[in-house]
Formats: sequence, structure tokens, C-alpha cells
Amino acid sequence: MKIEMGESIFYSWLRHVKACQIVQTNWKVSQHWELQHDAEIESMMRAIDNHFNTKYGYGIFKGNVSHRQLLQQGECDALGVQLSDSGNKTYAIDVAFHEAGLNYGDRRTTVMKVIEKCARTAFCLYGYMNAKDTEIIFASPKINPAVLNDLEPCISDLNDIFSENGFDFIFCVIANEEFNGQVLQPILNASKGVADTSELFLRSYQLFTLFSGEKASRTASPLPRKTSARASSADIEDEYINSDAYCEMKVGQLAQRVLGKMLREGAATEEEIDAMQTAEYSKEHFDLQYPLLVRLDSNYDKVRYYVKPIWIYGVQYLMCSQWFETTANNDRPYLLKWIALHTKKNKGDPYAK
Repeated sequence: MKIEMGESIFYSWLRHVKACQIVQTNWKVSQHWELQHDAEIESMMRAIDNHFNTKYGYGIFKGNVSHRQLLQQGECDALGVQLSDSGNKTYAIDVAFHEAGLNYGDRRTTVMKVIEKCARTAFCLYGYMNAKDTEIIFASPKINPAVLNDLEPCISDLNDIFSENGFDFIFCVIANEEFNGQVLQPILNASKGVADTSELFLRSYQLFTLFSGEKASRTASPLPRKTSARASSADIEDEYINSDAYCEMKVGQLAQRVLGKMLREGAATEEEIDAMQTAEYSKEHFDLQYPLLVRLDSNYDKVRYYVKPIWIYGVQYLMCSQWFETTANNDRPYLLKWIALHTKKNKGDPYAK
């Protein structure tokens, strides 16, 4: 099966950044599947066609008389399902890489094509998977500003139409710098230790870094000003919470993949490692309710720590697992601040070693 580079990128993104346990590239509708919600999909198709024709003069579905014919053309480049006790989350992605900028024809045609792809994917997921809680993403590393300016209000309209009809679909476009910050950099951050030969993009990147004399640029956002370590979460949030390279990682993933790796590779001094075994330091610098580190051979509350030990200066430790990212208790900016300060202090990328 032919795999495009964009599909490979999002295969890895869904697995390692969005933590989807089930991922498929080149997902296509089968003519043998039974279509559900037939009348509802046909009604939604007409509503979308009428809205965009009236408001923008767009013919989204090109006069197709059969919604079934439209759905039989359904496909997306990558489909992921994240399974959890609170319910399953589905991600459907179309990705396009045109070196000169996204181009399906002229500007209007390009915008209509993207809207058609997004709507058709939604219909397929609802009709064949009974999915209503899905994030549908159109991604491109380069979309010209004029096209993006026309596309963004249309995506907003699409969200409104589905929401008004009782769907929880979220439509979004990831392009240009957002593609780098939300997709590419998080994947590169997760690349260490991935040895799956089916992940062509990550394997290509690993091969490149093996022989490249240049270190990958994956540092945290620059620090605009100094902040007291005792500042509240609200005080430091604006400075550190929007680090582009880490924005797609949940705070627990960030702790395990980034902080854990930095500690293993000597980003903290031995004195800091000693301090991280105290509740006071851990509260002040990470806003944790428990010591960040405990020695593997010590007595500790097993419920509060990750199972996998990490080696630091020849000693095995376990890292606290009690990371939260809520309005009332947000550990993320504290963690990002520590990462940013220690990355800057060491004048290097903790992943480049």
C-alpha cells in the first residue's frame, strides 16, 4: 500500500501525541457497509449546500443528487480512535502538501474542496461508525494567506451548522506555523525510542539526525521576563503555557517524555535531585502535592508514582504521576517553566544528545 509522507506524519501524531490506540491510514468506505441515519445525512448535506451557496456563492457538492454517491467516495488520510473509560474520541485527518501552497484550482475551488472533504468525512463517520464526537482536521504545512482568510470563516460556519443540529463534531484547519507547533514539533519530541519500522516519517527523521551535524531545533519558547518561583499558576501561565513544541502534549505526557528525559540526561544537578525528593521543593517548583522523585528502594505511596523507574546519576527513581491541568489546579505552567529555564541554562536541546 502506498503511504504518503503526510499520512505517515499523522499516523505517528495520532499514536504518540494524541495517544490513539487504533490508527489507520487511507481509511476508505466499503460498498458493503450498511449506511445508518440515511435521511438525517441527506438533510444535513442539503443544509450545508444551501448555506454556502447563499452566503458565499459556493457549490460545495457540485450538484450531486445522491448523498449515497457522495459517501461512497468517502476517505480520509488518517483515522485514530482514543479509547478511555470516559468515552472514545475519534480523530479524522486529511493532509495535503503542495510545495507552492495548497492548490486545488483557483482560490474559490480550493476553499470549496476543503469544505467538501470535511463535511463528507463527518457524514461517513456518522453514517458508518455512528460517531458524533469527532475532531475532523484538515492539515497542510503551507496555505497561502488569501486562501486561509477565505477558509477560516467557512470552517467556523461548518462548526455552527453541525452544532445547531446536535452534533459534537469539531472542524479545524492546522496550517503554516500551527502545523509546525501543533504537529511537527510534538512528533519530533516523541521520536526518541520509537523503533516501529512502519513509522516512515519518524524513521526518516532518526536517520537524518544520525548523520546530521546540526541539532534539531526543539527548544522551549524564549523567556520574556523572569518570574518568581513562588508565583501562582495564574501569574506564570501566560509566559509558559503556550510553548508551541509541547502544546499538543497532555501535562502527564510532558512530564514523562520531556522532564523524565532531561533528568536522565543530567539537566538537574545532584543537589536539585536531592531537593526534588522533598515535598517543599516539589510544591514550589512543580506545584505538586507529593515529592517529584522517590528512590525505588524507599517507602512511598505506589498510587502516586509512575511504575517505570528512571536512572539519575546511577540511582533508580520513580517520578510523581499526580499532574493536573484544571482551572483550579494547573501544574502545566510550572512544568514548562522548569523545562524552559533548564534548557536555557544548559544551552542545548535536551533531545539532541
